[in-house]
Amino acid sequence: MAVSQHDPLAEPLLAGLAVEYATRYGGTVERVGRWLRSYPAAEFAPPGGGLYLGLIDDRPVTGGAFRRFDADTAELKRIWTDAGHRRQGLARVLLAHLESEIGARGYRRIYLTTGDRQPEAEALYESAGYTRLPEPLPAEGEVYPVAFEKVLR
Repeated sequence: MAVSQHDPLAEPLLAGLAVEYATRYGGTVERVGRWLRSYPAAEFAPPGGGLYLGLIDDRPVTGGAFRRFDADTAELKRIWTDAGHRRQGLARVLLAHLESEIGARGYRRIYLTTGDRQPEAEALYESAGYTRLPEPLPAEGEVYPVAFEKVLR
């Protein structure tokens, strides 16, 4: 389901990410939550971006977003699955949906960075055909040490 960053259904995604990142990388949940919500919502809105949730019984259990990185490239952001729903293939389904949306918007490549304390994310992207880059691409703002790309066919 497509939503905006300010949709109440997106709140569990952002709250869960804040807990996850604060636990893995340090900092307070409140500070990380403010940082996550500081992105302009327009970056994750059509036509250049999108924010999607996977629901079970009308409750968000997985979600992710993309935004424009450059004219040919979308950048994945905010990929997350609720801890109680992991290892069920939901992230893979979400990723396939995001890739489909990205391709439909005319992008030819997908790029992402992730932190070095998220081996599950690395395994997901590698198993989905993403290529690990030797280093992140130059970009403004946050850049994490582990970078991947996928060329869309």
